[in-house]
Amino acid sequence: MPQERLPVTWLGEAAVITLPEEIDITNSEQVREELLSLLNRGPAVLIVDMAETAFCDSAGVNALVRAHKRATANGAEIRLVVASLGVQRVLAITGVDRLISVYPSVTASLAGEGQAGETHRDPDDRAAQPG
Repeated sequence: MPQERLPVTWLGEAAVITLPEEIDITNSEQVREELLSLLNRGPAVLIVDMAETAFCDSAGVNALVRAHKRATANGAEIRLVVASLGVQRVLAITGVDRLISVYPSVTASLAGEGQAGETHRDPDDRAAQPG
């Protein structure tokens, strides 16, 4: 039985792929393959929408790092959209948030000229900004 493909939306030269609620050893291979396949289609920017992802283990982190390496080799950029504090923590502990820019929403990621090591916040999110 073939696995379901992850949803992808193209916005000009940017591709937005929506990841599942949980990324772990059971589906990380599919996630990695779909990220790499999408990068082979040549987007300038790949936005990995993890806004609904509540859990991501080391296998999921590995899939993101592999995709980052492919993007770099292809001259593309990956931007992550992360809402879950748990997923943000995993990315911080593993250092992935210093490798790949993290945004609070797809809209912010599309507007952002991100650099690795930056965590971006929505301008409307006053509570998240230092006062």
